[in-house]
Amino acid sequence: MKNTQKFKSLVNKVLNRMSDFFKGFKEGNSVTKGSYFILGLGQLLRGQIFKGSVYLVTQIVFIYFMITSGVSNILGLRTLGTQMQERVWSEERGIFVVSKGDNSMLMLLFGVATIFIVIGFIITYVMSVHGSIQNEKLIISGKKPNNLKQDIQLYLNDKYHVTVLTLPVFLTFLFTIVPLVFMILIAFTNFDRNHQPPGNLFTWVGFENFSAVLWNDPLKSKTFVDLLIWTLVWAVLATVLNYIFGMILALMINKKGIKIKKFWRTIFVITIAVPQFVSLLLMSQLLADLGTLNVILREFGFIETFLPFLSDPNWAKATVIIVNLWVGVPYTMLITSGILMNIPTDLYESAKIDGANAWVQFWKITLPYMLFVTGPYLITQFIGNINNFNVIYLLTRGGPLSLEYFQAGKTDLLVTWLYKLTVNEQNYSFASTIGIFIFLISAFFSLIVFNKTAATQKEEDFQ
Repeated sequence: MKNTQKFKSLVNKVLNRMSDFFKGFKEGNSVTKGSYFILGLGQLLRGQIFKGSVYLVTQIVFIYFMITSGVSNILGLRTLGTQMQERVWSEERGIFVVSKGDNSMLMLLFGVATIFIVIGFIITYVMSVHGSIQNEKLIISGKKPNNLKQDIQLYLNDKYHVTVLTLPVFLTFLFTIVPLVFMILIAFTNFDRNHQPPGNLFTWVGFENFSAVLWNDPLKSKTFVDLLIWTLVWAVLATVLNYIFGMILALMINKKGIKIKKFWRTIFVITIAVPQFVSLLLMSQLLADLGTLNVILREFGFIETFLPFLSDPNWAKATVIIVNLWVGVPYTMLITSGILMNIPTDLYESAKIDGANAWVQFWKITLPYMLFVTGPYLITQFIGNINNFNVIYLLTRGGPLSLEYFQAGKTDLLVTWLYKLTVNEQNYSFASTIGIFIFLISAFFSLIVFNKTAATQKEEDFQ
């Protein structure tokens, strides 16, 4: 309900701004109307010299940029290049020389950047016109527009949030949004090892990569579906088992009568002190077919043949889940221990008076309280396990390999498959397509499922 009201308020605000924008040109005086064509005119002629100069310079620089390179950058998005780099015979030098060709990757990058520059200029244009309209309203009401000193004080007080957030928002667009859009657009091209610019160009192929993933290419479709199922199974088991065993361990350590609790916590937290990649690489060596564990078991006569911890698909999947428990349970234990210590004791005392045993107390008091507090944490862990590159790649490298899959192994997650497609196969367009699917899955669980948790819907019950 609150989100709906906020959305309606935002829509109304945008509509009001649009109405003021068109009304300003229709009803404004000549100075205001001129500001629709010359940025900063409504500020320069009304005493706001600095602000008006900034707007005017922005317009001049934008027009110069669009004339010199902006228009060609946008037009280049249509084809992503037509002239390939090639070797031609130079009569003057008597040797073959490399002729300069188009670079599809740079053309795509510069085109995307230019589009964002255009969007930024449009926002600046609207701000300039809106400021001019507001200045005219102030003059009509007998007031003067703010001078530079007053604007500085305004942005250091009432609009201080704008001052603080401007740079982070700009850097977010520059280093996050622009590269993200660039990588998404790669999914709609044929950028692979056979189309490497500048030697070879890549071009738009529409939804060809998406159709190959979903139905058009049987091998790729089977790989995607099987790895998606395993990714979700892995994420659920890795999250739920870590949570359950971590909570059980915390309950056991915090139980009344247990002595030297700090010592037991320290013992289980030791695994956190060792870098995870070191532990995983060590475990991959210990559990190999000719690893230490198999050798010891055979030397003592417990087994006759090596146990395929990492070489058999089913064994390997079970192994990564168990090893992940060893690595991840201490984190859950620490989190749940802190929550257990903060559950009000009077809740348990009241339950005992009502005749509730320990099992009922756990299901009616402990577990609901734990799930309420750790709901967002569980979602975060689930998303993290969907993208848990380290445990899978360092322990099994996605193996064992299979001819049933396209450049993937039986324990590969979607994220490790994406890594192999990028690094080993240079199939950037297909890898980008897989990345989009991973993003959609993560976004679904992060946004939709989070809003369904008790932490957001029943917050008042735990005040």
